[in-house]
Amino acid sequence: MHQGLNDQQREAVFTTEGRLLLLAGAGSGKTRVLTTRIAHLLQKGVLPEAILGLTFTNKAAREMVERVAKLAPPDLAKRVTLSTFHSFCLKVLRIDAERLGYTRDFTLYEEKDIKRLVEQIAKEEVGNGDLPPLDCIYDTRSRGDGADSIIDPVAHTVYTRLERAMRAHNGVDFNGLLTLTVQLFEEHPKILERYQERFRYLMIDEYQDTNAIQFRLAELLAQKYGNLCVVGDDDQSIYGWRGADIRNILNFSDAKVIKLEQNYRSSSTILKAANAVIAHNSHRHDKRMWSSKEAGRPITVFHAKDEKEEAEQIAWRCDQLREKEGLAWRDIAVLYRSNALSRQIEIAFSKYTWQRHGEFQRGIPFQVYGGMEFFDRREVKDLAAYLRVIQNPRDEAAILRTVNLPRRGVGEVTLEKLRLIAKEEGRPLYDVIRTEGRGNITKWFYAIEGARERFATEPLHKATEWLIREIEFEKAIVEDVKSDPLRLMKWDNIQELLGAMAEYDESAEEPSLPEFLSSITLDQGPKRERHGGNCVSLMTIHSAKGLEFHAVFLIGMEAHIMPHERSVKERGLEEERRLMYVACTRPKEILTISMARSRRRGAKEVPSQPSPFVYEIPKELRS
Repeated sequence: MHQGLNDQQREAVFTTEGRLLLLAGAGSGKTRVLTTRIAHLLQKGVLPEAILGLTFTNKAAREMVERVAKLAPPDLAKRVTLSTFHSFCLKVLRIDAERLGYTRDFTLYEEKDIKRLVEQIAKEEVGNGDLPPLDCIYDTRSRGDGADSIIDPVAHTVYTRLERAMRAHNGVDFNGLLTLTVQLFEEHPKILERYQERFRYLMIDEYQDTNAIQFRLAELLAQKYGNLCVVGDDDQSIYGWRGADIRNILNFSDAKVIKLEQNYRSSSTILKAANAVIAHNSHRHDKRMWSSKEAGRPITVFHAKDEKEEAEQIAWRCDQLREKEGLAWRDIAVLYRSNALSRQIEIAFSKYTWQRHGEFQRGIPFQVYGGMEFFDRREVKDLAAYLRVIQNPRDEAAILRTVNLPRRGVGEVTLEKLRLIAKEEGRPLYDVIRTEGRGNITKWFYAIEGARERFATEPLHKATEWLIREIEFEKAIVEDVKSDPLRLMKWDNIQELLGAMAEYDESAEEPSLPEFLSSITLDQGPKRERHGGNCVSLMTIHSAKGLEFHAVFLIGMEAHIMPHERSVKERGLEEERRLMYVACTRPKEILTISMARSRRRGAKEVPSQPSPFVYEIPKELRS
């Protein structure tokens, strides 16, 4: 069971009592250590019911269950509790929710249900006035704080009413699972003691991703016996936008610290580069990853003229890796800071021609991992729906999608009345809105009419820019949904769509809106299912955490993209550098970094400067 472990891993397995901080760097075998540690506890006679392991995803929990089952007797392994935070809290509340004013059969609310309820309460409070800062309500809930921590008086009232409404509806959301469990333990010490007595050995995976309420939950459970082992890597703390608090792992006190610094994934060159980058962060535990593998090839850095040439170069280089080095498509990944950057790669891969067994194949197979292909993304489809109405006012589906987007107070009753008139009189809905529409729906109609005039005389991207300003689309995406951590990427996607339209305006012989809409509908790349899973993975760096590939292309490494300008303003430079560290530690052998000398920002071609992170990689490691 302990064979093949290095000295630090073995020390972590045998350190079973007290508080333990296990700093597990990228590719250091932390899951193996955790599961072997559980098997060792069972071997030394600890009851399986006394062991609790908490992690963040069902996939990670399942992997731990499967590994423990291979290391320990099956009858013991299956009695160990390995779960996500939310699943554990759900089980606790299904037993004792009545102590907090809920019944055991409470409904589990999704995030969108909570947002809808918050907005409804807020509108009732302010009438026609401005909504309070709703993002502070979501932030407060994620921290597990009460209404008293909110300064804005209206937001304070909304938060208080939300809590009452949740109890009245017998509903609990995902944040509530955590906060209510902590509340239960703090208000009912005997219930807490019951769980403390049962779970005498507590282990938490990915501890750098915990938020304030998860920290409190762990400390409460471990309070009596003190056997708390937390595993994580502060250098991979990249989820501040989700509420993760890096201070939890930086300030984990009164603990033995063991560093797992040997990496089993990457070449020495790649690790030296990653170490050099992350060393520029000041708020971190001191550690350096190393590998017994050979140095490997240097990191390739190349400049392309623009994003189109960059994408075409990457397609060619992927083909070279397949043809000359024998890699399968699945061995390759393309990573980017913002998912808007995937569009040019999708186009280049779709058009690329390569040879297989002497026959020409069109299209490098790819999958946009952890997301959708560019033109399938919601905000892109929303704006495209506006364009569809402008092109074809009879497109009722597009009308219904856009008439209340951004929200302009057009009720379902109003829409249903207009649709009924259209049906009875055999008229298009658009025509009925023109003659019968009143109030807010007329704002939508005049925006469409104004845009139709502009599309008749102006380039597509110019007319679309006017439409975006007219309907306040940026405000809807960025400002009104501050609770959405992906809002910045969504606005990047809109800018990328404008860039695609500007390209089309320049390259098409006779640019037209119908032709552009047809092109984005038909221009679809090969899907994974058509290729038996053998395809290149396209993903954001956030999505790549925890994964590994033989070869990685890190694209768009320019100063305004990586580090991301808005993210630096909101969360600082160090989290962006940790993101760079995560990207650099994904490949086993081949890392290629690319950038464009100029890149479209919206409809404008703007000169780009290399990311400062590139210069943090020593020259001798780059080629």
